[in-house]
Amino acid sequence: MQTQPFSRQRGLTLVELLVAVALASLVAIAAVASLIVARQGFTSVDTATQLRDNGRFAAGLMRRIILQGGYVSTQYAIDRSHQFKLDATAPEPYIKGFNNARYVQSLAIGTTNTVGSSARGINNSDMLVVRYQSGQTITGGVTDAAMINCSGATATAPVNVGDRMFSAFHIATSTTTGEPTLMCTWFNDSGTESRQPLIEGVESLQILYGTYGVTPNTAPTALAANTLTPPPDRYLRADQLVVSGDDAATIANWERVRSVRIGLVLRGPTGSAPETTVPAQYPFGKTKQSGDASSVPDSMMASTDDPGSSLAAQSDGRLRQTLTFTVHLRNPQDAL
Repeated sequence: MQTQPFSRQRGLTLVELLVAVALASLVAIAAVASLIVARQGFTSVDTATQLRDNGRFAAGLMRRIILQGGYVSTQYAIDRSHQFKLDATAPEPYIKGFNNARYVQSLAIGTTNTVGSSARGINNSDMLVVRYQSGQTITGGVTDAAMINCSGATATAPVNVGDRMFSAFHIATSTTTGEPTLMCTWFNDSGTESRQPLIEGVESLQILYGTYGVTPNTAPTALAANTLTPPPDRYLRADQLVVSGDDAATIANWERVRSVRIGLVLRGPTGSAPETTVPAQYPFGKTKQSGDASSVPDSMMASTDDPGSSLAAQSDGRLRQTLTFTVHLRNPQDAL
């Protein structure tokens, strides 16, 4: 029986090899693309979670400090013979802010109401100062540890009626990373200033004040006797509470602040967003959809007088989130 001749083929032809290489390359490219997309998705989700955690921390701490504004130690609140307004000199209000301002000590502890051009805030961010006393034990002179400063440390007990602590929130550039950072600066009763970074990557801090019976940049009219504290009827910027050349009227306006609305823009590291160009951010919320050509402003609180009410679109590939919350004050804001 005749056998079949032995085949002399020992490999692939050049065409077959090229086709195999092309197919393998396509598979490899698809696998790498899928890996990149999956990694980008993981990075974005991880960054979004971190930004939410940072936002919760900022909101929790700021709420507690703002709620302390106007707190007076029981010793001085009960004994009405003690007065803050000694020698007819009105003290700085419990809640006071500055529009588009970085931290300057003269703004925090002085009677200045005007922000100079050299003290403008990062990304038009605002500054908030909250004043209060610490509570005391029944025996007096010892703090009851109920009040804290913005670093979370227990406040000391006041020695004199005019002793008040303050905590200030503002944005500054980190000296180690160069990132915009939510900062906490506080003074204790002895006049010692301390500062501590709270959260890195806070790009913008915007603040509005819920007031009653306040017309922007105008001295308030007196309320009727025995009038209950009305709820806020409008939200104003810090500079709108200032009455030029009239410090007493300015303080009277600040004493009518009943709530504080905070808007934050937080950002992640470069490349954390799915896209390179990140859309504009609105610290106080957005009211219309993209492509809406109506005259309704993009932001609920947008104003051409307040450039910080929106943060322009960026091309740095950073994931950004906004956080907005309102704190209603529980303590009277007029000095005893």
